[in-house]
Amino acid sequence: MTTHVALLRAVNVGGRSVAMEALRKLFAGVGIDGARTLLQSGNVVFTSGKSPKALEALLETSTADRLGVATEYFVRTAREWDEVLAANPFPREAKADPGRLVVMPLKRAPSRAEVEALEGAIKRRERVAVVGRHAYLVYPDGIGRSKLTNAVIESRLGARGTGRNWNTAQKLAALAASFGR
Repeated sequence: MTTHVALLRAVNVGGRSVAMEALRKLFAGVGIDGARTLLQSGNVVFTSGKSPKALEALLETSTADRLGVATEYFVRTAREWDEVLAANPFPREAKADPGRLVVMPLKRAPSRAEVEALEGAIKRRERVAVVGRHAYLVYPDGIGRSKLTNAVIESRLGARGTGRNWNTAQKLAALAASFGR
């Protein structure tokens, strides 16, 4: 059994509501016992013998069928999540202002041309770096006022994603570590 981190895309925003208790019951209903949620934004840590890709497909289908919510899951093993944190190209920002640093797991790794298109879309002080299937974004003036939205990021990278600020990313790693490896 491997510990996994699952992130749901766009839940509990814009009227798309999923209660965390319902989410834990959904996981149990598909044979994943002991799933634990973090915050109210669709973060789940659990153990399973299935691959991340198989889990994404199972959870996306089950969430649509059982909860009536069409959403995407981004599943990483705990080891992969630790690697995501270690690969952060903005360590100074992570320490100084972790709420303004976002990591965005993506469905696929974008090409260099797609990353350059995203870099070209930045009109303010935001910064971006992409490492494999993960984008790291710094919002020095705050996310709320930024024009670098999820829609812009996804359209330039040609890949769907979901972002979590650095504080949440670290809490997920700590929760995963509590499961053991």
